[in-house]
Amino acid sequence: MKRWLSPLLLTLLLAACAQPPAAPPQPEAASGYTAKPGWSFERFAVAAANPLATEAGARVLREGGSAVDAAIAVQMVLTLVEPQSSGIGGGAFLLHWDGRRVQAYDGRETAPAAVDERLFLDAQGQPMPFAQAVASGRSVGVPGTVAMLALAHRQHGRLPWARLFQPAIDLAERGFPVSPRLHTLLAAERALPADPVARAYFYRADGTPHPVGHALRNPELAAVLRDIAAIGPRALVDGPVARAIVDKVRQHPSLPGALTLDDLRRYQPREREALCHPLRTGGRWVRLCGFPPPSSGGIAVGQILGLLSRTPQALAGLRDGRPGADWLHAYTEASRLAFADRAQYVGDPDFVPAPGGDWNSLLAPEYLNARAQLIGPQRMPEARPGRPAGATLAFAPMPAQPEAGTSHISIVDGRGNALAMTTTIESAFGSRLMVSTDPSRPGGFLLNNELTDFSFAPADAQGRPIANRVQPGKRPRSSMAPTLVFDAHSGEPLMSAGSPGGALIIHYTAKALHGSLHWGLHPQAALDLPNFGTLGGPLMLEQNRFPDATVQALRALGHTVQTVEMTSGAQALVRRGARWLGGADPRREGIVAGD
Repeated sequence: MKRWLSPLLLTLLLAACAQPPAAPPQPEAASGYTAKPGWSFERFAVAAANPLATEAGARVLREGGSAVDAAIAVQMVLTLVEPQSSGIGGGAFLLHWDGRRVQAYDGRETAPAAVDERLFLDAQGQPMPFAQAVASGRSVGVPGTVAMLALAHRQHGRLPWARLFQPAIDLAERGFPVSPRLHTLLAAERALPADPVARAYFYRADGTPHPVGHALRNPELAAVLRDIAAIGPRALVDGPVARAIVDKVRQHPSLPGALTLDDLRRYQPREREALCHPLRTGGRWVRLCGFPPPSSGGIAVGQILGLLSRTPQALAGLRDGRPGADWLHAYTEASRLAFADRAQYVGDPDFVPAPGGDWNSLLAPEYLNARAQLIGPQRMPEARPGRPAGATLAFAPMPAQPEAGTSHISIVDGRGNALAMTTTIESAFGSRLMVSTDPSRPGGFLLNNELTDFSFAPADAQGRPIANRVQPGKRPRSSMAPTLVFDAHSGEPLMSAGSPGGALIIHYTAKALHGSLHWGLHPQAALDLPNFGTLGGPLMLEQNRFPDATVQALRALGHTVQTVEMTSGAQALVRRGARWLGGADPRREGIVAGD
């Protein structure tokens, strides 16, 4: 192991000495900032990343459907109108409250049975270039979104399964207007046109993307959705669609994958135990429920907010409508500690044991009390993973690596059910592989590149394995952070939130939660706040949103600060009195609808 990893580490160390660390690339390009009004509803609400998807979900609720029914309709429309972010070729995590309990439905993709930990190493044993791995057959995991939604529908659906697909089928057949965001991302995309199916669908003959407002029809997707509506998830594991998925992966011209029909047939969604724990915020106690591993989001968000609540800066308010330098310092130090634990411990729980036998050990009050003592007046030189009670350091920390993509949905229905669902195909446009069963029909759906969420390096220089290394049948670690919040005393649901944004999902979700719960902002105002966050390297601040005095004050505290575009896409619903308030991120196209 030392033969291939040591030169890599030496190169990185020399580069770090020569210049400040670069901010990681953003998962999806920026496409403008559009002010949103904020919304208020009495009975139910749907927040999603595209108006057509939001309205489809609201229509289902008006027809008597449940929150899960609405989420299915929203996801199918997103597959069509926001193909760069999520779809039936990807995976999702869904947190659901039915008035009695919180359930965590895991629809994360899995690695094919034939892969091993060298999946993303080249012939010399070096990690291959990230972009090369993404746009390939090797990056595709077994899709899980449809199977997971079917499981949730069997338990909580009220309308017939087939009915929930009709809005997306109708739109796919008659066409939907290309949005400014989709057009912007298509114009910037370089790898997608290499796929002939995607090129014929998304681009004109001269190679330019269809213009904003163009009615883009997808009869191929309509046909696939009809099959799923008729026979359920089996449509994706048997028959022509399944064969088309496997052929697309295995026939990639340069880096074919190992996916088989047996991999598709063996896939099973999981129902896991949500990570729920108390949090003191805004002068009261709430119960914060996040998604457990294989997501790192629930743990990291809970740790950051829990550590922050134990610092004097937790009492700080906004300054001129923005977080001040002292608060940002404490938040950043809490984040660095959380990300150190994330790199050390988190992986698929079917393969990676929880520290001390319980993932809640990373959120235990005694553990957070001890970790919060490490947050001082200056930036700590190094943030190292902690040692929860009973934990051992059997694994090596995972090196930093890009993460991407994703969309978020928050829904509350008129019966008191609530959900938060984050859904993804990973990178923008996933693996850049578009599946079609009939060449005469335009369109299809994109496959994920979720396997690039695994660590490319399987071990460190000492040969210690990395928890999130590639293994057959394993689910890659995620940062998705669908979150539900409840009043700690009454048990009443107070908030549903989440965001896309790769590893920055953790920060975008934490900002929405702290802004709404601690600072008491309308959820729209919380999402409007400037973005910030660190993945362990530089502290990133959203470009042109912070005064220079804040930047200089943070640098004086020892932080390397970089201002960059930070394209979140958060959605949030907050209960205030008898009403649900809704917010949609101004950096993307989402809206909130309801009654």
